[in-house]
Amino acid sequence: MGTRLFVGNLPYSATEDDLKVAFERFGAVKECHIIIDRESGRSKGYGFIEMSSQDEATNAVAGMNAAELSGRNIAVSEARPRAEKTGGSQRNWG
Repeated sequence: MGTRLFVGNLPYSATEDDLKVAFERFGAVKECHIIIDRESGRSKGYGFIEMSSQDEATNAVAGMNAAELSGRNIAVSEARPRAEKTGGSQRNWG
């Protein structure tokens, strides 16, 4: 299993291919996702990269945090674990 990285402050014009190319110099990119707003269809300005190993992820954070991508300095850090979804209202109707 790889290591997920959070990538923030992305330019709205950035594509998943742009991200993948930028991070591939640090190792194998297993997955790359830019988060899209459901209503507008536009990028929310952040995404996630999964690197093949912890060493590659560490090198990517060191090399890409505050680096310029399409005119913006991006923020890169190790992603926090996903929050567990509860799936709806927890209201007691009884």
